[in-house]
Amino acid sequence: MAGLPVIIYPPSPMGGRQVRVNGEILGLAHNLADVADFLRRAGMVGLDADDVARSDLIDWQGGGPLVWAESPP
Repeated sequence: MAGLPVIIYPPSPMGGRQVRVNGEILGLAHNLADVADFLRRAGMVGLDADDVARSDLIDWQGGGPLVWAESPP
């Protein structure tokens, strides 16, 4: 992933997770395909949802690539 810092933040109460690359918020992803799309637009070509799920270069905060909703209280 070209060494850029990629952070996926915890799920928000309204759904989705913020995606930050190289210090810039790219948007709110609702699934792995959304994350792959944001990363492609940031110049990281050739990625798909499986690549995103397996990448060790992504900092998944508040849950891994399978977590897209807040945990119940």
